[in-house]
Amino acid sequence: MKNRITILGAGESGTGAALLAKAKGFDVFVSDMGSIQEKYMYMLFHNDILFESGKHTEEQILDAELVVKSPGIPEKADIVKKIRQKGIPIISEIEFAAKYTQAKFVAITGSNGKTTTTLLAYHMLKDLGLNVGLAGNIGDSLAAQVIEDRHEWYVLELSSFQLDDMYEFKADVAVLLNITKDHLDRYEYNFDNYINSKFRIIQNMKAGDHFIFFADDPVVNEEVQKREVKPSSWGISLKEPLSGGAWMELNRLFFDVNAGKGKFYLNTDELPLKGKHNMINVMAASLIAAVLGMNPSKFQQAINGFSSVSHRLEEVGEVNGVTFVNDSKATNVDAVWYALDSFPGNIVWIAGGVDKGNEYEQLHTLVRKRVKALVCMGKDNSQLKKAFDGIVKTIKETDNINAAVETAFQLANEGDVVLLSPACASFDLFKNYEDRGERFKKAVHDLARSVS
Repeated sequence: MKNRITILGAGESGTGAALLAKAKGFDVFVSDMGSIQEKYMYMLFHNDILFESGKHTEEQILDAELVVKSPGIPEKADIVKKIRQKGIPIISEIEFAAKYTQAKFVAITGSNGKTTTTLLAYHMLKDLGLNVGLAGNIGDSLAAQVIEDRHEWYVLELSSFQLDDMYEFKADVAVLLNITKDHLDRYEYNFDNYINSKFRIIQNMKAGDHFIFFADDPVVNEEVQKREVKPSSWGISLKEPLSGGAWMELNRLFFDVNAGKGKFYLNTDELPLKGKHNMINVMAASLIAAVLGMNPSKFQQAINGFSSVSHRLEEVGEVNGVTFVNDSKATNVDAVWYALDSFPGNIVWIAGGVDKGNEYEQLHTLVRKRVKALVCMGKDNSQLKKAFDGIVKTIKETDNINAAVETAFQLANEGDVVLLSPACASFDLFKNYEDRGERFKKAVHDLARSVS
C-alpha cells in the first residue's frame, strides 16, 4: 500500500484535506455520497486527485491507511462503521492539518456564540498586529491554508463533530462558551456524550496554555470543578466579579489577568455589539488577546472596527417604525433566550421549524415579559403552540416566510421589534439557517417597498 489516504466528503474541509494530502505525497482518494459542488470538483480535477460523487466505492475507500472524515458524516453511516470494523484510523481535517504546521492555535467551541467570538477574536488579533489565520467551522479550510503555511497563529471555530475526531491536536488557547442540549441525535441522545465531546477542546493542553470559559453556564462550571484542567483558567461572568478573568458590572466589562497586573475595562456603551450574549463574546475575545500579551489600550479601537455576524441579531430594516431583526442562526432555546433578552419588550416573535426536542419552559418567564405575539412558522407548529399557549396572548401560524413577515408586521405597532429567532432547525422549509435568514431579509425588503 502506497501511503494511501481516503477523504470522506468533498466540501470545504474534505477538499482542503485532499489538497494537503496530495501536497504531502499521499496517494489520495476522495469519496462523497452526495453531489460535489462545481468549485470543489474543479480543484480536485486540476490537482489530479481521484474522486467519486454520488456513491461510496467500498473497495477503494477501505484500501487506505488513514481516513479523513468530514464533520457532517455521522458515526452511524454504514461506510464509517465498515472503516471502524477494519481498524482504519479516522481523523478530522483539523487533526490532519495540525500535523503539518508549527503555528499555534486559538480554539473556540460552544453550543452558541462561537461564530461571533471566533470572528471577533480573529479580527482583534489581526488588527493588533498578530500574523493570524481563520479556519475551522468557518472560512477557508485549515488544511488548504497549511499547504503554504503563512500564519503563526490560527483562530479556529470548532464544532463538537470536529472535536470528536481529534486526538493529538493541542490548543494553545481554548475557549468554551456554553453547553446546552443540542445535536443530541449524534450522541445517542445522551447529554454526557455531548458534554464530553465539547471538553475535548482542552485535551493535551499544558500548564503554560490558557482555558477561557463562561462561568455562568451551569454545565460548564460544574464540569470545570470536577475535571482535571491543566492550563491556566480564566472565567467569564455576567453576574459577579472574578479573581481571574472577565465580568460585567452595570455598563462596564472588567478584566483581571496576570494576577492583577493586567487589569483594564471596556465601556459597553462604546461597543458596536449589543446584548448580553455579545458581552460574553467580547469578554472572550478580549481575554484571548490579553493572555497573548496584546495591549489592552488598543482593544476598544480594534473591537469598534468589527462588523457583526450575518443571521445573528442582524438588524434588517425598519418599516413604519417597526424594526425587523434576523436571528435565524438561533436554532436552539438557549440562543433564543439571549435574543429575547436583548430587547426591552414589545417583541413580535417569529419562531418554528424542525423541533429538536426543545425544552421551552426556560423561556416562559422572559416571553411573558417581552413577547406580545408569536408567529409560528413551520410545517408542524404543534409543539411550539402547545408550549406557549397561555404564555403569549396572540399566537398565529403559517408555513410561509412572506406570510410570517406580513402577519408579524400587522401585529406590531410603531416602536415594536419583529424578531426572527426560530429555536428550531430550518430544513422543513429552507435549505439551512442562512437560506432562512436571507429569505426573511428579502421578505422584509419586499414589505418595505409595498408599504412605501
